[in-house]
Order: sequence, then structure tokens, then C-alpha cells
Amino acid sequence: MEGNSQTEVNNRWQEKNKEGAKYISARSSARSFIKNYALEEDLDEIMELILERKQVLLEMKIDQDGM
Repeated sequence: MEGNSQTEVNNRWQEKNKEGAKYISARSSARSFIKNYALEEDLDEIMELILERKQVLLEMKIDQDGM
């Protein structure tokens, strides 16, 4: 029965924290894909996406600091 209780607690947390749960799920999926399935071409594309995302975050930080 404790397992069901923990499941209920987890479900309530996910319901209250939908964006946080979505973030954790997406991060977990990305890590799993990279570790278990990605081919060299996939890794090259992912590296490019990471560089692009880092640039966007840097620009956002500069904009925030400049305001």
C-alpha cells in the first residue's frame, strides 16, 4: 500500500508543478537518447543545437543586465 501512497504523492506534485514536471521529463528523455541511442550524426546536430541555445541564453542575460 505504501507504493500507492507514494504514487499519489507523486501525482499530486506533478499536477501542482506541471511546468517543472515537463522540464524534468524532457531533460530525462534528452539524456537517455544521448546516452543510449544517438548516432554520431545525431550528436553533431545536438552539439550545434546546444551552441545555438547557449547563444540565445547569453543574449537574454546581456539584455537583462543591460536593462
